Amino acid sequence: MSRVYNFSAGPSMLPEEVLKKAQSEMLDYNGSGQSVMEMSHRSKVYDSIIKNCEALLRETLQIPDNYKVLFLQGGASTQFSAVPLNLLSNSGKADYIVSGQFSKKAASEAKRYGDIKIAASSEDRCFSYIPKLKKEDFRSDADYVHICFNNTIFGTTYNYIPDTGNIPLVADMSSYLLSAPVEISKFGLIYAGAQKNCGPAGLTIVIVRDDLIGKEKDITPVMLNYKTQADNDSMYNTPPCYAIYIHMLVLEWIKNTIGGLENMQKINIKKASALYDFIDSSELFKATADKEDRSLMNVCFITGNPDLDKKFCTEAEANGFVNIKGHRSVGGMRASIYNAMPEEGIEKLIVFMKEFERNNKNV
Repeated sequence: MSRVYNFSAGPSMLPEEVLKKAQSEMLDYNGSGQSVMEMSHRSKVYDSIIKNCEALLRETLQIPDNYKVLFLQGGASTQFSAVPLNLLSNSGKADYIVSGQFSKKAASEAKRYGDIKIAASSEDRCFSYIPKLKKEDFRSDADYVHICFNNTIFGTTYNYIPDTGNIPLVADMSSYLLSAPVEISKFGLIYAGAQKNCGPAGLTIVIVRDDLIGKEKDITPVMLNYKTQADNDSMYNTPPCYAIYIHMLVLEWIKNTIGGLENMQKINIKKASALYDFIDSSELFKATADKEDRSLMNVCFITGNPDLDKKFCTEAEANGFVNIKGHRSVGGMRASIYNAMPEEGIEKLIVFMKEFERNNKNV
């Protein structure tokens, strides 16, 4: 068996330890005689899975007791609608910082339900930086402020948490959650698609403060209603059972193998620093994001020659480095190096990049 180094922005690599554990339990989970894919979500055996998963997530992120954890479906994009439907409950106003394609989409969707202001945008420089805002930059009567914490397409991330005062801060953390510690109490709501660091596609995680639940608009569909989901412990209907099970295994891996999020962050810094250091020293490759806002999860770079970028992606795939092509909207290259990408993958990629540079720097 030969496994490639998968640099996809998502769905992404999963830890081999997790995959092997799931494989060993595929036909018989914990002596139940059935796969997690087959069992009733109302059964006692599955109830232990979803409860253990939530307990592990709370422990890993140190989630305060006054926050609910919801395991939902629909991806982070569904939360572009759910957030305003549930939170635009007082003034009907919300401020959005647009730092990439997904926060732009989130703001556009929210405009269907209320008075949405773009407090700042980095689109003027192709989303290559994160806007820096202060408390007075937000409307004092806004129901919430929304950010996308890490931008997969453009390779930027927040190196600060915006001070919004008493206004709840909402963050899309799809490509950040579980890569480093998070001070949950700084946020009113966090949501994340699982298919980056948390597990496979199909699961959406929502962490929401209790006081923000139960204020939904009358038009809120039942499946997007946080109160309905919270009151039913994420089981109003059949949840994404297998994805929740894999998420549980990932959390066990972070706890028992990695040793927690502090260690996970150190590993991620080491991986990203090695790759950025090479790119910064290269005569051929150039990083596209401002240095102070560079993502540890998504390293975006170019050669400056679209034909050479294409050649690089083709040769990279032939050498076992797959899905390294940049997003179709920006081109270039993107190495998504989430938690499960081993350090060996970065080391071998750098060796390949050095060889490619030697062979192509005069092209």
